[in-house]
Amino acid sequence: MTLWFALNTLLLPIAYLLGSIPSGYWAGQVLKGIDIREHGSGSTGATNVLRTLGTVPAVVVLLIDILKGAGAIALVYWAYSLPGFVQLAHANRYIVHDPDAPIPTLTDLLPSSWEWLLHAEFDPQAWLPWMVTLAGITALLGHSKSIFLNFTGGKSVATSLGVLLAINWIVGLGTLGVFLLVLALSRIVSISSISGAIAVSGLMLLTNQPLAYILFGIAGGFYVIWRHRSNIQRC
Repeated sequence: MTLWFALNTLLLPIAYLLGSIPSGYWAGQVLKGIDIREHGSGSTGATNVLRTLGTVPAVVVLLIDILKGAGAIALVYWAYSLPGFVQLAHANRYIVHDPDAPIPTLTDLLPSSWEWLLHAEFDPQAWLPWMVTLAGITALLGHSKSIFLNFTGGKSVATSLGVLLAINWIVGLGTLGVFLLVLALSRIVSISSISGAIAVSGLMLLTNQPLAYILFGIAGGFYVIWRHRSNIQRC
């Protein structure tokens, strides 16, 4: 495995750790000295925090959970914006895909030497949507299967919203709009969350998103619905 691919892989555990931040659990511990997993629905998400701790803690937990998802995506965008990261990707292509060419020296890879990069066909930006998708899914897994809580957690709704807002704010706001509309009509958070999860894929298609993001909409939406399976069974 090359260094560039290794650095890409390193982004995923960081995204997982961001998603794993147990904001709802910490709120229960700090405010009431309780394990919120032993109250209400047993989830660490904002909805259960609202039922157990009140409105203000729920809003704070909601915002943190949204930022966790957005932060995982921002991390990938930040890494791909670094000139050294892009150069490393081109160097990887130059060595691996053209083995007969002389191996670039350290001087060749310095920012002042760009000429050989102009002839490289490998485009590291083509990897960006796929890494964003993987980081988003990893953050969702972190929220619902937190390493800090023996792999328990919430239902990943707020973290999913954060990921969507960071990927495309129109899709994120559209999903939020569907959630709020269904919530206003049904007064049931789980049905609203499931409706939003279903709407994501359609919104991705309508806004002409890359294939990787459409697949995230499908996979992430299915995962959120699966996390609500106990709510579905009670209907």
